[in-house]
Amino acid sequence: MSENNKKLNHQLNEFCYSLPDADIHGIEFGKKTEPVVLCLHGWLDNAASFIPLMNEFEDRNVIAIDWPGHGHSSHRGQDAHYHFIDYVYDLLLLFEYKQWQSVDIVAHSMGGMIASAFSAAFPEKVNSLTLIDSIGFISAKSVETTEQLRNGMLSRLKLKSKRKPIHPSLESAIIARRSVSDLTYDDAKLLVERGSLNVEDGITWRADSRLRNTSPYRLTFSQAKQFIKDISIPVQLIYGDNGIELVELGLEHYAPLFKKFTAHKLSGGHHIHMEQAEKTFNIIDSFLKKHHIN
Repeated sequence: MSENNKKLNHQLNEFCYSLPDADIHGIEFGKKTEPVVLCLHGWLDNAASFIPLMNEFEDRNVIAIDWPGHGHSSHRGQDAHYHFIDYVYDLLLLFEYKQWQSVDIVAHSMGGMIASAFSAAFPEKVNSLTLIDSIGFISAKSVETTEQLRNGMLSRLKLKSKRKPIHPSLESAIIARRSVSDLTYDDAKLLVERGSLNVEDGITWRADSRLRNTSPYRLTFSQAKQFIKDISIPVQLIYGDNGIELVELGLEHYAPLFKKFTAHKLSGGHHIHMEQAEKTFNIIDSFLKKHHIN
């Protein structure tokens, strides 16, 4: 971890919001009197993915949450699952709890998809949206609906016989995390430290195993496009030239549908906001200053 991030760790505040359906944990930086920037992480990540970016902010109240089932936030009950649309409701409950009128959102990967759907449905609650290596939605053809349902149900059955892996050390867990991503060692360490816990035989993951279940349904491409068409607020995309392939496809299919849209390409991978925190911040800062309503 860089010296800047070490310094920042002393200024971070942990929080827990007790919402009706979940305890939402996260980290906060900056004065509570400043305008809110809400940061939403991606699938199997956690709030720590925004720590490098937080280091760049000075005049904002930056709030990064752990989604339910991720990081320190509570898991859903045994009679529930992690449907995409339910995350949109989590976000609505958070806005109600905090009594936010309109905030700026910075969202990575899966968080970007959730924030896009939320912004389409509740434009009065979002001032601007910055997407990090995320545009549009994962969709499927309507003819694949039955197969998607079958695979989703079978994945639930299969999960019942699985156990979380246990790593002998934090170092081992970091290596495992890096093996399935393009993360640097320091960035992987940030995510693993927040996303793991000590058990009797070593270290395992905090994340709910059900997050790995195959979704039993997907939006059709037509439904996904409708969400984007219904977003009226300013949107920008910041993505890496070595990010996920879905972003390049999304630029082709979804970018023309936004009413107010700009895109910025940086050198880096899927976690570009961690790799290129200063450059990412400069783009976000300029965007917020241009579109802020307060």
